Amino acid sequence: MENPPENATNYDPSRYERPSVTVDVVIFTLQQRELHVLLVQRSRWPFEGFWALPGGFINMDESLEESARRELEEETGVQNVYLEQLYTFGNPGRDPRMRVISIVYFALVQADKQILRSSDETPNVCWFPIRELPVKLAFDHEQILDYAVSRLSSKLEYTTLAFQLLPEVFSILELKDIYEQILAEKLDKGNFYRKIKETGILEDTGQVREGRGRPTRLWRFRGSHPEKQFVFRWREDKVDKSDRQARDAESQE
Repeated sequence: MENPPENATNYDPSRYERPSVTVDVVIFTLQQRELHVLLVQRSRWPFEGFWALPGGFINMDESLEESARRELEEETGVQNVYLEQLYTFGNPGRDPRMRVISIVYFALVQADKQILRSSDETPNVCWFPIRELPVKLAFDHEQILDYAVSRLSSKLEYTTLAFQLLPEVFSILELKDIYEQILAEKLDKGNFYRKIKETGILEDTGQVREGRGRPTRLWRFRGSHPEKQFVFRWREDKVDKSDRQARDAESQE
């Protein structure tokens, strides 16, 4: 005799295997004009002693973002940041304990506005330069971090994410420096100034900053600017000296 169709009365969830779900958080900042990521050192198996992205298992009564914020604060002390969902990682062998699917969030923060705090599970919490990471990260966190860096670079073309690293009032040169540090690319100064102003996202404060040379004009982010209208094609502003030298040589022949 065939089993009756499943319905609200006879449905048995134990018939199906259920993977565990975690959240991991990639937190970026700029320090000493270099892109850094926040890592925690694990105190338990698996990967005891290894550095990892902050994160953990979700509770049954919380949303994914609530879980990400809770884990982030519990393991690092970082709080009150804008989190954006990045990607889902779920390869069967990514966690030696069981089948675990991880929902990854990421954010940009100003490090000097956050007070780091360790926990029993994460005795050490530290900012690491992207170019000087520990030799091996726990789980598949190297893959996650590589993906996050790539996505961060791409999102600078159509979001105002980089402005989260700026003070309320800033120079365009400071904004350009942030773009260059995140992208690890040198941008043409003239093209950057022109294109970023054309977006209409900056508001002139009328203030200047005195220095050794000419006074520097200061701007602020026009927060009311519609995000969907922001487009900045940074790839068009990359400075490729070899190409320029080749063109110059051709023009002299």
